[in-house]
Amino acid sequence: MSTIPPIHLCIVQPLGYVHSLGLVDPARYLRYQFRRFGASVTMAKNRLRHDAVNLVFGAHLGFDADQRRRQACIFVNLEQLGAGGAQVSPAYLQLLRSSAVIDYDAANLSAYAADPADVPVVPMGFAPYLVPEQALALESRPIDLLFVGSMNPRRKAWIERIEAQGVQVSQFDVALYGEERDAFIRQAKAVVNMHFYDSGRFEQARVSHCLSLGTPVIAERASATRPHPAFESCVSWVGDGEIESFFADTFKSPAFFDRARQQIEAFARFDPAESYADALAFAAGFGRAHHERRDTAPWQPTRIHLGSGKDYKSGWLNLDVLDRALPDLVLDLSQPLQLPLAAESASSGTVLLRPGQAEAIVANNVLEHVADLPRLMTNCLALLKPGGRLLIEVPYEHAATAWQDPTHLRALNENSWLYYTDWFWYLGWFEHRFAIEQSVYLDLELREAPRERAAFMRVVLQKVETTLRERMTARTFAPQLDVPDDEVDASWQIPQISQVGAAAPAALAA
Repeated sequence: MSTIPPIHLCIVQPLGYVHSLGLVDPARYLRYQFRRFGASVTMAKNRLRHDAVNLVFGAHLGFDADQRRRQACIFVNLEQLGAGGAQVSPAYLQLLRSSAVIDYDAANLSAYAADPADVPVVPMGFAPYLVPEQALALESRPIDLLFVGSMNPRRKAWIERIEAQGVQVSQFDVALYGEERDAFIRQAKAVVNMHFYDSGRFEQARVSHCLSLGTPVIAERASATRPHPAFESCVSWVGDGEIESFFADTFKSPAFFDRARQQIEAFARFDPAESYADALAFAAGFGRAHHERRDTAPWQPTRIHLGSGKDYKSGWLNLDVLDRALPDLVLDLSQPLQLPLAAESASSGTVLLRPGQAEAIVANNVLEHVADLPRLMTNCLALLKPGGRLLIEVPYEHAATAWQDPTHLRALNENSWLYYTDWFWYLGWFEHRFAIEQSVYLDLELREAPRERAAFMRVVLQKVETTLRERMTARTFAPQLDVPDDEVDASWQIPQISQVGAAAPAALAA
């Protein structure tokens, strides 16, 4: 491979959705495999890179497909698709049908691929970086059997049958991922893996992760289960009719532990490097073709989000005053703003902001923080097109939420918008102002609530043209006259009379 482009792994995480952290494990594995070939690989939540080939994990949770026009995007499908599998949205299947895709299991391809040969399939194998420095002996581990994953009736039935044989199955009472989860996996004599869906698709990512951590896996073998050949001899397979006998007679026996150690050692020899070489070549070719044909004109976003960090909005221009929030642009709208403004963004390339460009601006828990709120509102008015909307969410003045954050500079109430709606001329506005389109109170769960239970306010302001009466009011109360300079054209100038003032009146000359 002559030229390897930068690779960027993007994990889709809707606001507050903890289960997106489960995508980190397969993304980390792909990063490791691509780095073996010398690729430069980065990883982030929700953020794409304009200069890289983006591999997107979790697009079934929501993805703005328009981003594909400016960023090279390949979608990594980790969902079980097809009959008996996950109930994904039609939009996600259409996204896969119309995009470049990498999958973990060939059985998924019939659900979206016109030609399966167009989709690289990459199995999840041994991850050397997960091997513990000092692993506890299997026999001495404090957790008998650990279950990791979401619960449903068929999994619950399996656990009840296992525990009826005197084996305790430990489960998490909260969603755990990363090192916090792995610490328990390393303390388990084994992890039990049952299918969630009737499709019986093998949970390859979870099992490979556990085996790499040095913990054996006991997995359900249904009639439709078709694991990758590498797992055949590395997992203890149990069918529905074998549950009682296996956990009553085999599990925790000396023979079980001896075989489990052999399975872990065998799995460490599973190296799917060839599959990842093909996937990287696929990504490189796709990236080159996309970058050659994409529009090179600056991006002129019509949706702007004031904020970044945890509530980054994919497909929007995300602005923040803090670089550590990883915005698309570090830009403070409470400072003077000269429009048009062109700036470079790592996520979007060249960004151009013009007056009247934006259809919507969202300011979620921002207004209570900014030092110069009138200037921020003035800049928002300038960026919005007539009819465009500014969507605001702020703590309500009379609620405890108003001052719970030490960075709050003000509290806001129903009258906080008067300067931007009725008294706009105080701010020097003339042709446009804001009008309140919606104003509701929200409780702590962000549900609409009566005023007495309000924790937040949600306000939608619309940019409207001022009326003739309003413009007269603005002229009346303006501190200075706004009158054109009326320069005199040369053709209308009167030649100076040289004798004017030559002789002063005698009284003044005395």
